[in-house]
Amino acid sequence: MPTDRSMTDSYTGDRNAKASKPGLLRRRRLKVSDVNVVDQPMLKKALGGTIVGNTMEWYDVGVFGYLITTMGPVFLPEADASVQTLFLLGTFAATFIARPLGGVVFGWLGDKIGRQKVLAATLMLMAASTFAVGLLPGYAQIGIWAAALLVLLKLVQGFSTGGEYAGATTFVSEYASDKKRGFFASFLDMGSYIGFALGAALVSVLQLTLGQSAMEEWGWRIPFLIAGPLGIIAIYFRNKIEESPQFQATLDAQEAMAADAAAGDAAVVKGPLAIVKAYWRQIVLAMILAAAANTVGYALTSYMPTYLTESKGYDPVHGTLLTIPVLVVMALCIPMTGRLSDRIGRRPVLWMGAGSTVLFSIPAFLLIGVGEIWSTILGLAMIAFPVTFYVANLASALPALFPTSSRYSGMGIAYNFSMAIFGGTTPFIVDALIKGFSNDMMPAYYLMATSAIGAVAIFFLPESARRPLPGSMPCVDTHAEARELVATQDENPLIDVSELPFEQQDAVDRESSRTAEGDLVRT
Repeated sequence: MPTDRSMTDSYTGDRNAKASKPGLLRRRRLKVSDVNVVDQPMLKKALGGTIVGNTMEWYDVGVFGYLITTMGPVFLPEADASVQTLFLLGTFAATFIARPLGGVVFGWLGDKIGRQKVLAATLMLMAASTFAVGLLPGYAQIGIWAAALLVLLKLVQGFSTGGEYAGATTFVSEYASDKKRGFFASFLDMGSYIGFALGAALVSVLQLTLGQSAMEEWGWRIPFLIAGPLGIIAIYFRNKIEESPQFQATLDAQEAMAADAAAGDAAVVKGPLAIVKAYWRQIVLAMILAAAANTVGYALTSYMPTYLTESKGYDPVHGTLLTIPVLVVMALCIPMTGRLSDRIGRRPVLWMGAGSTVLFSIPAFLLIGVGEIWSTILGLAMIAFPVTFYVANLASALPALFPTSSRYSGMGIAYNFSMAIFGGTTPFIVDALIKGFSNDMMPAYYLMATSAIGAVAIFFLPESARRPLPGSMPCVDTHAEARELVATQDENPLIDVSELPFEQQDAVDRESSRTAEGDLVRT
């Protein structure tokens, strides 16, 4: 077994060869004290606190998506029904235009002041803006300004959401152990689709009990107003969680080495433009993967009710009800595919998502076109199948593309720009394709094309299952695992000691020595 000194000497040549590059420090042999051991009670708190935010976000997405055919007459009563639908689909897409700005701002703040504070702020803003939608006057009260205010509030929602998903995935990925990261991160998307199903179920109940006339008059406000008390509960749980230990360790190391310009890992990268310049390959890769996955996801959740109502002749109630059981079953299956990715790897599971999208899209829309309830549910299930393999693993695969000190920023930029260009615009694009080509199968072709491109991107995705996050030390569940990891570090194919970050104590010692030398000089 090599000693600490021999290990240090083995890195001397590499260090001297790259001395001009910032971020390289003398790396020492991995010790038990270097390994992060998960605090299980805090992990449960962190998981619960982040899930409620994602549930809240998708509750709003579900509510708005299922109320599109109801809210059209409220805000544009004089327009044609197709114009009303396109306006509200465009308003939904406008939400995603603001997401990149939110991702940049909140991502930068999250890497600077911490994940927990920023995630609490995004949730407050999201809950407040959703609640405000329920208070909006309609066209009958203030004319076209009602539609303008709706767009404005949806932009605020998009801005806050820009920091939500990137922060939540970053937060949970940094809390979970390396061997269970896929499983725990997948709970975020399970919460997302449960939130969507809750919103859809509430809208369905209101439509059945109040009727379409009452829904257009005042009933549509209720789901948005409920977001107020739900948001207060969610904020309470989110404020109970603490900063992720891996980010805190990185933050402490940065502070200890503040006087050393050459110290740190990629943490020296500052600002959104510098992040893009340093990690443009990772950002492009993450954007393509997020686009492929969320095109299918948003087609299922946000567009399908409109598709069933406008193209397939279902009434608004059945257009909503038919998707709920599919969403619930899919949400419950998501942790299973997350666990599967921990066992066989992220890339194989993501390939299953891309391949099944290409394979199932045409049969799915053909079944929906039959017009029977059984065939529609089966078609929806065939669209939901690839989503379970896609979204469960993006939450763990994409954060692993970026180092700890720049992870929130990198995720915020990549994911939200992708959502602005592809994800949130999916309902608008497929609806326009159907009308432009007079072909109800256009959504299937669009999904197949995006997943074919996504499959190519998966080929270039580095495998991250059971491996430490870039810029972080290994993370395990127990102290016994930490001791075993250190003892087998030379034979472990999942651990590359040369790629691990500098030891924090080294940084502190260097800073202490520099301070002492300065004191002697002044004396």
